[in-house]
Amino acid sequence: MELSVVIPVFNEEASLIPLFDELNAALECYESCEIIFVDDGSTDDSFSILKKIQESNKQVRVVRFRRNFGQTAALAAGFKYAEGDVIVTMDADCQNDPADIPKLLTKIDEGYDLVSGWRYDRKDRFMSRRLPSQIANFLISWTTEVKLHDYGCTLKALKKEVAKSITLYGELHRFIPAVASWMGVKIAEVRVNHRPRKSGQSKYGISRTFRVLLDLITVKFLLSYSGRPIHFFGIPGLVCGFIGFVLASYMTVERVFFGVALANRPLLLFAVLLILIGIQFIVFGLLAELQTRTYHETQNKTIFVVKDTHGYN
Repeated sequence: MELSVVIPVFNEEASLIPLFDELNAALECYESCEIIFVDDGSTDDSFSILKKIQESNKQVRVVRFRRNFGQTAALAAGFKYAEGDVIVTMDADCQNDPADIPKLLTKIDEGYDLVSGWRYDRKDRFMSRRLPSQIANFLISWTTEVKLHDYGCTLKALKKEVAKSITLYGELHRFIPAVASWMGVKIAEVRVNHRPRKSGQSKYGISRTFRVLLDLITVKFLLSYSGRPIHFFGIPGLVCGFIGFVLASYMTVERVFFGVALANRPLLLFAVLLILIGIQFIVFGLLAELQTRTYHETQNKTIFVVKDTHGYN
């Protein structure tokens, strides 16, 4: 299979037939391809429409969830069932343009492992959609050190081995390039067309900003400290413990050699608090180290990714 197109669907009944017609036109030059629609527990007629589309075109596959699990789960299911050498992801609301798919595949042919779309002329409201997205993109790029203009664009192309190696959960779909960067993949960004929504309602609101911030902390931990959590917890533990020890030592000298009373001194309580916090951080780090080793050893998870080998049968 040359190409797989994975499309999460949630209550997009009005967009599915126009989207499928555009996909047919965009993919007609590819001999072996498949379109995988993942129905994320739609409550409208989306599944009925998808079933009719599948019955009339054998290149179409439909995966139906029992309930709404979210876009991350839908993409993870699409990656699982995809058989193409390259996997393209896109939204079902017709805001992503299927005509941009060849652009992404051209970049893949140039040697890139993951190509992300950049909605440089985005057709969304500024205050509720574009401004929060710009802030999130800046924070994600700065924190993960994967410099992209648009993390929120679902239109992406990934090589099969990259998509199959990514474990998605929670709401990490918007962090796919950052998560994949741990494997040392070569990432590019391509300007793509973005169209205004013609039907249905957006599934995103201003509240997702807080979820993005929490997910960003998770991604940063996974990228930098998942194999050495003691460094994540131990460094602030040592800093807190050292400052507390210095303060406690200073007040001990004052009490022993200068007779300064320690009663009712908030600084003493602060020093004890810092020492206890430092001990707790280090204990958390040690427990996390034990849990990390249990995870890797019981599931035979490696701490590295091999690109290819030579000289082995």
